[in-house]
Amino acid sequence: MLAGQAPGPRWSGVFAALSRQLHAFAMPPQLLHDLLDAFEQDVHNPPYANRRSLLDYCRLSANPVGRLLLHLYDIHDERSLQQSDNICSALQLINFWQDLSVDGPRGRCYVPQQDRDTFAVSGADLAQCRDSPQARQLVRVLVDWSHGLMQQGAPLALRVPGRAGWELRLVVQGGLRILEKIRQMDHAALTERPRIGRGDAAVLLWRAANMRRGAA
Repeated sequence: MLAGQAPGPRWSGVFAALSRQLHAFAMPPQLLHDLLDAFEQDVHNPPYANRRSLLDYCRLSANPVGRLLLHLYDIHDERSLQQSDNICSALQLINFWQDLSVDGPRGRCYVPQQDRDTFAVSGADLAQCRDSPQARQLVRVLVDWSHGLMQQGAPLALRVPGRAGWELRLVVQGGLRILEKIRQMDHAALTERPRIGRGDAAVLLWRAANMRRGAA
């Protein structure tokens, strides 16, 4: 596709459309390659020794999405790119903590080994969703970590113009809402998956409309 060749028949509906947009908007090919690399990596779900290695996965799996959006809006300054990365990485992390109760039984683990060691929570504990004070402390620090990342990136939503900016506000608030729900359940995310439902719509809309520069 990048070389101008016609896509194969299996995914022609996807890649023919993507090819048109890629050339129309001069989309950066490396970001698309990064997404494919992330998909391939996640098939194997390798262990993550520390937060740095997990963020490196987020750099491939999540950050390209935000950077592609900014590219379409001709936003290329370093501050905006970094804030976009913070939002996207935070969203990816929040999704991991939201899914602790379903990922464990599936044999999937994204909690860094270094954090698990700090609270003496084993891979078997996560796989079997064993709730404990140590496990809840682990979830608490992970929630705080991803909340800090989201706060660092949130001001970007106030600078992106038009509909995309409002959608980004809601994305930010949706992520923060999940973290809020995990806190409300006393960080027992190994026992229950927090969800956003229709009842959260008014809260998210009000918070998105009242975001202030420098804070989410």
